[in-house]
Amino acid sequence: MPRTSSTTPRLRASPLGTPLHIVLVEPEIPPNTGNIARLCAATASPLHLVGTLGFRIDDHSVRRAGVDYWHLVDVRQHVDFEHFLHAWSRESPGASLHLFSAIATRSYLDAAFAPGDALVFGKESVGLSEELLARFPDRTVGIPTLGAVRSLNLANAVGIALYEALRQVGALKTTFTG
Repeated sequence: MPRTSSTTPRLRASPLGTPLHIVLVEPEIPPNTGNIARLCAATASPLHLVGTLGFRIDDHSVRRAGVDYWHLVDVRQHVDFEHFLHAWSRESPGASLHLFSAIATRSYLDAAFAPGDALVFGKESVGLSEELLARFPDRTVGIPTLGAVRSLNLANAVGIALYEALRQVGALKTTFTG
């Protein structure tokens, strides 16, 4: 296998004109958010951090964590879910929410994703609140597991969901090396 460098061409796809939004409600684990931030940078998806974070994201903390791509991420912080909803609905009128939960009864593969949609994930320890899931029952989906684990790692779940949404909206149809 040949070695690669920063100048080695990579498989790419063009960013969406209207991006998908990744929403983390009260994330607790810095490496998960770091991995998700990298995913957002790689897919040109805004990252919304909602509520109280379990870590700091100031420049010093991000550098110390070795996150050297933070400047490539469109990070937006919101004090609570209502503030997120207000900002997102103004930017993406007519787009849909997709709330991800390990206790959902409908698969994410049955969801119809569209540009501008928001993929919403809860904190690592307990997921999204019962109140939020009850508020949007028809917008709640889950990722089926084949084994007896409680849930998937948050960063893995976001990656699975985001790339399925990108596939559905046609963002991955035309690729190029660049």
